[in-house]
Amino acid sequence: MEEILGKAVKLGAEYADVRYQRYDYELITIENRELKSYQSRSLVGVGVRVLLKGGEGYASTSDLTPSGVEGAVRRALKAAKAMKGRRGLAPVEAVEAEERLTVKIDPLEASPEEKVSLALDANKAAWIGDEIKNAVTRLGVSRDLRLYASTEGGSITVETTLVGLSHESVARVGGVMERVRHSESLCSGYEFLESRDWAAFAGELSQLAVEAAGSKTPPPGTYPVVVDPWVVGLLLHEAFGHASEGDLVYTGDSVLRGRLGGKVASELVNIVDEGVVDGGYYHPYDDEGVRKGRTTIVEGGLLRSYLHDRASAQSLGGEPTGNGRAQDFENLPIVRQTNYYLEPGDHTLEELLEDIELGVYVKGVGARGGQVETGMGTFTFSVGPSRMIRRGELAETVRGVIISGLILETLKTVDAVGRDFEMRTSVFGGCGKMGQGVRVGAGGPHIRVRRMTVGGR
Repeated sequence: MEEILGKAVKLGAEYADVRYQRYDYELITIENRELKSYQSRSLVGVGVRVLLKGGEGYASTSDLTPSGVEGAVRRALKAAKAMKGRRGLAPVEAVEAEERLTVKIDPLEASPEEKVSLALDANKAAWIGDEIKNAVTRLGVSRDLRLYASTEGGSITVETTLVGLSHESVARVGGVMERVRHSESLCSGYEFLESRDWAAFAGELSQLAVEAAGSKTPPPGTYPVVVDPWVVGLLLHEAFGHASEGDLVYTGDSVLRGRLGGKVASELVNIVDEGVVDGGYYHPYDDEGVRKGRTTIVEGGLLRSYLHDRASAQSLGGEPTGNGRAQDFENLPIVRQTNYYLEPGDHTLEELLEDIELGVYVKGVGARGGQVETGMGTFTFSVGPSRMIRRGELAETVRGVIISGLILETLKTVDAVGRDFEMRTSVFGGCGKMGQGVRVGAGGPHIRVRRMTVGGR
């Protein structure tokens, strides 16, 4: 990597950084008690970024021979010469560090037969009755090794291992079909997969699918709601987190533009983005060699900071927050969240429920996603099978629940925050933006929102 940087400088670069990556991934799919596929792939290559007279150029290659790498350097310089008047990079302190997630059992070394057997046993346990019509179980393993070096003296190595199991059950009751999908992943070795009762996990999802298929949709309206940690993480990440990303703020595609220091939520709301959190994605440094520590976005309901890579920090006059992330060596870093969450408060779940005469307990298991408009601050999400709240107690299950609203209005009506906390990540997918997908973490405690629009599909 030092030779690559030296070559870039010799050819005229005023600044250069290089990223090497090796990514290994396995995915096992079991459907209806049969092995359907066992996929394995590896990705290896380098990417080179250069700055030259205000222009930024980038090129990548999987040809790691001297001639292949030199070709990438020359292509990056050629691109920089063609790009005039681009934004610069905010200064950062050069860091030398090596961070590797410690695992007890390398999941890529665990035998294929063992991994298939684990997933197959979970799938078989999902067949709890004639109501189950389809069951799909997936087991995923990934290891991501990234090296970074720059002409400023930065030198970073980060290795992250991620494993998980996903299950989906489809049930039919009285002619109504319901699909419930959920997954559990952790930055860990194979020991995580060995530690869980996945048969019980799949069986519980089947039971929920049967229960939901036999349930009604909620009467549409505006309700007080209690939101579980899974949906809190989803809501914050999608509807608020993207709006706090500096590049979207800079281009005006954010409801948070111009609101620094202003009130954007209830005084009970504190939102943080952090690099290393239990249960989240292990990401101590970003792809620009910047340490990803703890960034307070909202404190006491006031907007304190945006998320920045080096370019957005330069444009907005902020400080880089370690949020310059790239999907892989083929892509340039852009502003991305890491582990985005709401800090816990001091209420129990029972206290959140007790004074609600009629409301909805919104749950995330089985959620199907939705859509947001960061410039307007609107959101619509299809969440999982949920529960009505009647006279302060959990009542009947309801299916097809859809929540919608304006994120700033929603956060301003948060009147109680739970003392529990849950963080989630996933080996089966991540966050998409500008054609790039990265692993993220999201979560928080239970919260109570006094007004939220709830509908049923």
